[in-house]
Amino acid sequence: MSKFTIETCHIEGLKIITPRVFGDSRGYFMETYNENDFKEAGIDCTFVQDNQSSSAKNVLRGLHFQVEHPQDKLVRVLSGEVFDVAVDIRKGSATYGKWYGLILSAENKKQFFVPKGFAHGFLVLSEYAEFAYKCSDFYHPNDEGGLLYNDPAIGIEWPVAAGTEPVLSERDKIWKSFI
Repeated sequence: MSKFTIETCHIEGLKIITPRVFGDSRGYFMETYNENDFKEAGIDCTFVQDNQSSSAKNVLRGLHFQVEHPQDKLVRVLSGEVFDVAVDIRKGSATYGKWYGLILSAENKKQFFVPKGFAHGFLVLSEYAEFAYKCSDFYHPNDEGGLLYNDPAIGIEWPVAAGTEPVLSERDKIWKSFI
């Protein structure tokens, strides 16, 4: 029996992964990755790098992608809660320019598989969040690409409280529009 429930959404390639959690009075145990189970679900890539970040409430990281060295990513939240988003930037795709978002949290333990050909970002909803992800290629600093988080051509519905602006890096403030 698989240790994961793996769902798809309206954008081909994106997968939502919910691990089986085994809990008792001591706490819990779960597998977060199993190459055989993932391959069986159509996630057939080799991960070469793990990354982790911490962020405060309202920090928005993204929308990022690698241009010449695209990466498959398997993302999850270790503590806190985020709204995680992927945007299809695969030219010729039926869902080109469309986005999908979901809540990832330490509580729901969901993971999100974002394949090559997507821009990715997240907004921290809790007071603090730790975010971890696996990548199928190494980071190349001179290969960064990005999209404006609030580009009206994409129309992401970020769950930002009225009167609040997300906290962005200087780089994330100047990305170009999708079109």
